[in-house]
Amino acid sequence: SDGSIRLHQMTSEYPLMQWNGSTRGQPIIALQWALTRPAVFFALDASSNIYIWDLLENDLLPVAKQTIPSERVVTMTLLGEPEKANGLLGIVLAKESGQIDIQYVKKKWALP
Repeated sequence: SDGSIRLHQMTSEYPLMQWNGSTRGQPIIALQWALTRPAVFFALDASSNIYIWDLLENDLLPVAKQTIPSERVVTMTLLGEPEKANGLLGIVLAKESGQIDIQYVKKKWALP
């Protein structure tokens, strides 16, 4: 609810990493690991900002931020085929009106 993200190992109650205020206090409403690249995850905040984290490139801050200005995004999920090396990764955005939008991610964040 405060924009903090914690990375946990299943065998410990304490986080391996913690990023406080990663969304400048906006609640995170969806977070998902990339299906095709294990060190990348995506977070969606309540202000319709998508944050891309690539832990191999920078483990302190997101490597990119994209604002969806047209309408509030209520949730997101990722699509891709991890068993294929084509690097195709998409973000499915569900908007408040019920409209679904699919955007494809740059290859550098999608390639295995």
